[in-house]
Amino acid sequence: MRLDIDHVTIEAAGARLVDDVRLTADSGAFVGLVGPNGSGKSTLLRSVYRALRPAGGTVRLDGDDLHAMDPRAAARVLAALPQESAAEFDFTVAEVVAMGRLPHRDRTAAADREICAEAMSRTGVTHLADRGFLSLSGGEKQRALIARALAQRPRVLVLDEPTNHLDVAHQLTVLSLVRGSGLTVLAALHDLNLAAAHCDVLYVIAGGRIVASGPPHEVLGPALLAEVFGIRAHPVRHPETGAFQLLFDLLPPTV
Repeated sequence: MRLDIDHVTIEAAGARLVDDVRLTADSGAFVGLVGPNGSGKSTLLRSVYRALRPAGGTVRLDGDDLHAMDPRAAARVLAALPQESAAEFDFTVAEVVAMGRLPHRDRTAAADREICAEAMSRTGVTHLADRGFLSLSGGEKQRALIARALAQRPRVLVLDEPTNHLDVAHQLTVLSLVRGSGLTVLAALHDLNLAAAHCDVLYVIAGGRIVASGPPHEVLGPALLAEVFGIRAHPVRHPETGAFQLLFDLLPPTV
């Protein structure tokens, strides 16, 4: 399923937080959104998973206006993992993951159990099924929430900092899982090397506007990273895989 963000503008309290953004995620592509803190990444994603309504422009799924869709119908095709996921009650992990099945009308208990068990197995949280969600570490909560999103069986997955709280092994495991899922994925990522390694296309956002887009090795150049992130970047190749990566240090002080 193709996702199009078409000239989207988002305003709050008289301020324009996202300004005329155009972005496309082709069916099955893993698209990354990168930018410094406060650049508009999370705000833009909130408009994609319907937490915010754009002041202008349209978010489309296969050409259909997402914000005009019935909420339950939208939830059957798009799942999201927001950056902050508050829980008021101490559900078990199994109960949290099972919430992903709620949008589906044709569900059965047996099918739900099978789908949820598969999602928990894929994200490595099966052993936590009976644990209270509030008792988990940040990384365990994150993996349980990713399992919930997968149990939703969407066609589009929106992730806001999905590797937040995860150790290095689980960062790599989760992003590899997402990349191999066959879903259309739009993910905001802070770690530029993770973005370079897993994304097909990157969009760089700064000041609420897209300033660059394309394959990671073309987009993440030293000049752009100096301008947008205020860092000096040194492109290198992984010694075994040859994958594009970056080394960083601070820009030298100006006199």
